[in-house]
Amino acid sequence: MKTKALFLLSLFVCTLVLTGCNTVRGMGEDLERAGQAIQRESSDAQD
Repeated sequence: MKTKALFLLSLFVCTLVLTGCNTVRGMGEDLERAGQAIQRESSDAQD
């Protein structure tokens, strides 16, 4: 019983880790795009 519970917990943690990597990467790309947009707007405001 403990082995099965430990296996399921490990599987759940692995799933979260693998999903989290993809989510964090996407979030980083979104933040990068937002930063680029802010830089463009500030450059336009200075001109």
